[in-house]
Amino acid sequence: MPAQDTPPTSDEERTQFRDLIKELRGQTGLSLVRFAEKAVDPVTGIAVKYGWIHRLESGEPVKPPQLPELRALAAAGGCDLEILQDAAGQQFHGVDPVYSASGEARAFVRKTERLTPRQREQLRAFLDTIVPAEGD
Repeated sequence: MPAQDTPPTSDEERTQFRDLIKELRGQTGLSLVRFAEKAVDPVTGIAVKYGWIHRLESGEPVKPPQLPELRALAAAGGCDLEILQDAAGQQFHGVDPVYSASGEARAFVRKTERLTPRQREQLRAFLDTIVPAEGD
């Protein structure tokens, strides 16, 4: 599975999604045509077209993928949807994922999104008891 170790600087061109798709296609050994044939969202049946993938890999402008297209590309590339979401957020929206040396921070963030507002407040209060704020 592709690794993303450090976020890019704000001055460099963002190509994380393009690079990831190329890497996934290389890992699967699929031609662009065959990869596009496999890029079908298992939920909606929406397919990612060959031309879009070709333009993406060629560095031409493309419309950012929506969730069905991301699921389709995850299916074709055999990777977790979250990896594609992170790379798309980086390239198309300038949003860098949470990084930590252990990778645990990302896992915690993803899990907290499933909590109710009350559970999140309880978690914040708990964290304040075991990890004091800076300067305390």
